[in-house]
Amino acid sequence: MARPKKQPSPLAYPSAWINRNFRIKVYGLAPDGAKVNTLVGVAGAVAMLGVDTLNDILRRAASMPGDVYKRKLRRGLQVSFYGK
Repeated sequence: MARPKKQPSPLAYPSAWINRNFRIKVYGLAPDGAKVNTLVGVAGAVAMLGVDTLNDILRRAASMPGDVYKRKLRRGLQVSFYGK
């Protein structure tokens, strides 16, 4: 019998709040090997990073003292949160 699929955890903050307070930029190599250097919304960030990783980054970005919070991931992506 197959295991039930694990439901992704919800976002720590509402997507309207995230889009209102941050610009999210993703830079590096996508999983298919293509280079990426673009601004994304919450849906794009969830698609590229996953809900759990995005929640971890959001918690730190929300408490950041400066204008930008950058996080480099091992898979070759760099995610930047620019405060508005």
